[in-house]
Amino acid sequence: MLATPKRYSCLVVMLLLSAGVVTAQRQKPYGELGFSVGGMNYIGDLNGQSLFGTVRPAANLFYRYNIDSRWAVTIAAAYGTLVGGNPDVQPLRNLSFSSHLCEASLRAEFNFVSFGFGDVSYRTTPYLFCGIGIFHFNPQATYTDPSTGASSTVDLQPLGTEGQHSDLYPDRYPYNLYNLCIPFGLGFKYRISKTVIFAFEYGFRKTWTDYIDDVSTLYVDPAIFADDEVALRMADRAAEREGGSSHPEGAIRGDDSLDDWYAFFNASITIDTDFLFGWMRPKRCYNDKK
Repeated sequence: MLATPKRYSCLVVMLLLSAGVVTAQRQKPYGELGFSVGGMNYIGDLNGQSLFGTVRPAANLFYRYNIDSRWAVTIAAAYGTLVGGNPDVQPLRNLSFSSHLCEASLRAEFNFVSFGFGDVSYRTTPYLFCGIGIFHFNPQATYTDPSTGASSTVDLQPLGTEGQHSDLYPDRYPYNLYNLCIPFGLGFKYRISKTVIFAFEYGFRKTWTDYIDDVSTLYVDPAIFADDEVALRMADRAAEREGGSSHPEGAIRGDDSLDDWYAFFNASITIDTDFLFGWMRPKRCYNDKK
């Protein structure tokens, strides 16, 4: 029997509604809890702005909320170490630093293909991410007491190595150890099972500080450190080298035209939060008795 236009229209509507239900089921929002391990490196004055500076271990804990099979939002907390110098790219300068870094971030992710747990089209996908974050750093260096030869680690920011605490340099303010960053980069995901995803990613952090390494502008008059031997030696470490001599006021210490950056690369494992915590939900009970 031939279908009438009315029956045909009803059939099309039913098929569209069914497709909509199936799509909604496949793109139901879900969460992932994960951790990653990898490396972190610094990009700034003490490595000549090299993208591939000295790498130190880093770790990351995060929660990812998948809005659908293409878009996700991730909140993360990361910890690592940045180092620069040792040796300095300008040997006569002889500066170096290390800094523990903590970061909290919120970012959006875009999968290039439909991806997720359960019944999805693809088990793998490349993805892009971008967001905003805040980080804390604290540059330090090793100070050697010339009278005893004993070495210790000192915080550089309180010393005002570029005149930040001197009335002679009123335009140089003590830099903040907290700063904003924009994390962005790319990665690759692989769904190992219905509940576990493996990923690898590489990302940069654009910052708004040139003092992650405590180096930014020009050398100052050493006379401002007359009452602080530690600050005097940390501001200009050229004399520590054999045959080295102190720099005059106004000599270039760093390049303040470029802010410092840092980068992460890591491998991660995430687990579906329904698998982890689904047992905590109250079960529905039905009473079939009438």
